[in-house]
Amino acid sequence: MSDIVAADAIILVGGQGTRLRPLTLSAPKPMLPTAGVPFLQHLLARIAEAGIKRVILGTAYKAEVFSDYFGDGSEFGLEIVYVQETEPMGTGGGIRNVLSKIQSDNVMIFNGDVLSGADLKAIYQTHIDNDADVTLHLVRVSDPRAFGCVPTDMDGRVTAFLEKTEDPPTDQINAGCYVFKKKVVEAIPSGRPVSVEREVFPGLLRDGSRVYGHVDMAYWKDMGTPDDFVQGSSDLVRGIAPSPVLNGHRGDSLVHPGAGVAPGAWLLGGTVVGRGAEVAAGARLDGAILFDGAKVEAGARIERSIIGAGAIVGPRALIRDAVIGDGAHVGARCEFLRGARIWPGVVIPDNGVRFSTDV
Repeated sequence: MSDIVAADAIILVGGQGTRLRPLTLSAPKPMLPTAGVPFLQHLLARIAEAGIKRVILGTAYKAEVFSDYFGDGSEFGLEIVYVQETEPMGTGGGIRNVLSKIQSDNVMIFNGDVLSGADLKAIYQTHIDNDADVTLHLVRVSDPRAFGCVPTDMDGRVTAFLEKTEDPPTDQINAGCYVFKKKVVEAIPSGRPVSVEREVFPGLLRDGSRVYGHVDMAYWKDMGTPDDFVQGSSDLVRGIAPSPVLNGHRGDSLVHPGAGVAPGAWLLGGTVVGRGAEVAAGARLDGAILFDGAKVEAGARIERSIIGAGAIVGPRALIRDAVIGDGAHVGARCEFLRGARIWPGVVIPDNGVRFSTDV
């Protein structure tokens, strides 16, 4: 196996992240803090570790946030270039839109909201060994019914792309990482939205192109919903999901050096406490994510929830499976449960009210 992946990388980061609102009102989903850094930084670190030198970011929503943070990529051991969509083009259209920036014969493509532990060198080697036009990373999951399935033959060649079904013929699903020959990108229609899953891949099979799968059981999680985002962050902190950024960290919590955690506070389950955040005595955080500047007051309890930047959780409040927007204030003894979301800047008085809907 080669020591490096001799390909450019494309990362699609143009989505608006509507399922993670209100957090994505201020930042694109790939830039939300995840185990102490923007989520995208974990993927970029894995790309650099694989020996890829050049990354093309396909941006759209709040594109400037990416360039402001990552710049030309030199700080992260990469060359990063940016291509912004002026209108939504779909996954295939997003890939076609960056064609002018591709400098290699093969290109490795990533969905920008997937947390994965896959061996990128191994995926690329599968592509080279099979002289494939396209190679898909396929991950085996215990319950594939919620996903489209991608069966392969004995040689690893993809035979079909199937929609969700209650009786899937395989446990292999599309993991959102591909290797394309440049000529495949060139053949994607330009100037209109194109779905790589529903149009490009089935078309390649019909044309007899060489489409292969690299199948493994690596860690994999789509970070598109609050529940999955919280779980992925927790898995990173606890060392279940790998990331070069964390330098082997494994524990119940990850606390920024600039945060303040009082004696007698409990941090469990992969909790993250961001820069300038404060946790008072008697507070219990289990699988929680506190963005920068958030404040949790005495006796509050937060479970599997996200607390936005500068938000305040009052004394003895209970936040469970919920999202608190930037700058919101949850009053004393209030309860937010079962997927409730409080929008940025909303203030809930100290009235002990229970919420299980958006506010």
